[in-house]
Parts: sequence; structure tokens; C-alpha cells
Amino acid sequence: MSYADMAAKGPKQSPEEAYVAKSRAPPVPSLEPSESESASLVDVDSPHVSSVNSDYREQAVKTDTQAERLEHEAEDRARDTAKEVSRNAESAKKKAATKGKQIKDELKKDGNKLNENRDNPVVVGNALIWGIATVAIGYGAYQKHSEGKLDWQLAGTVAGAVGAFAVADYFGSKWLLENKYPPK
Repeated sequence: MSYADMAAKGPKQSPEEAYVAKSRAPPVPSLEPSESESASLVDVDSPHVSSVNSDYREQAVKTDTQAERLEHEAEDRARDTAKEVSRNAESAKKKAATKGKQIKDELKKDGNKLNENRDNPVVVGNALIWGIATVAIGYGAYQKHSEGKLDWQLAGTVAGAVGAFAVADYFGSKWLLENKYPPK
């Protein structure tokens, strides 16, 4: 049974449906196929036609053009990153040079202070006391280590004693410098 026969048995078209069907645009005219058009069709049996893997939709890169675009974008990002790193390195280099000059100037200033005070007995006495104390503490720690008696409790006690002596030396030296040996 054909479609036309089936449609003829069904319900009749209402006047509204008939009007809508007549008011539609006529179909677009088409050209008759010719031999020249059919010659340009792709032969699916030829070797240049390739099949697509079943995981095609899940692949991140689907075409060669997309792969090239991603490669160019990666190169652009690498170039931009290299420029940024270069700018940061140049900035750090300038900051380091400036900071180095500041530290060098401060050390010169401190060196000049020591040079000016080299005849001051308080400065000379402090240098001698701390030099001798350093050697004595180092030798004592070596001896205790050799005997196997050096532990954290002993080291903490010595560190506390050195700290207390440093505070007393600071205030004593300050008092001496202000009262007995004022700066020149």
C-alpha cells in the first residue's frame, strides 16, 4: 500500500489546513543533475579517505588546523613568559645594584666609626674581652664534646651566661662612653 492510498483513507483536511497549505511558498526549483557534477564526487573506496577513531569526540585536538593553532598559542605564551622573566630579571638586577651600593655605604660609615674610635679604651677593651670570650667558649665546648659531656642543657646555660654578659657589657660600655670617654 502506498502513502497516497493511506492518506486517502485518513481524515479529510479542514478548510483552515487547506488554506495554510495553499499559502505556503512554492518549492525551490532545482537543477537537473548532469554528468560533470557526478564526476566531482569523492570516491569513498579511494585510499585518501580515512576513517575516524571511535574516541574522536573525546580527543582534545581534533584537526591538524586546531593542533597548529594550539602550537602557535603555546609559542606566543612562551614568548610572553620569556619577556616577563627578562623584565623581572632586569628589575631585580637594578634593585640588587642599588641595595649593594647602600650596604657598601653603610659598611664604609661603620668602618669610619671604628676607625675614629680605635684609640678609645672602651672599644679596644670590648674587642679584647669578646675575642678572648669567644676563644674560651669554643675551646671549652670542644673539650666537653671530646669528653662526651656536651649536651643541650650545658649549651643553653652557656648561651644564657653570654647573653647576660652582653647586656651588662652594653650598658657598662654605654655609661663609660657617655661619662668617661665621650666621642671626639
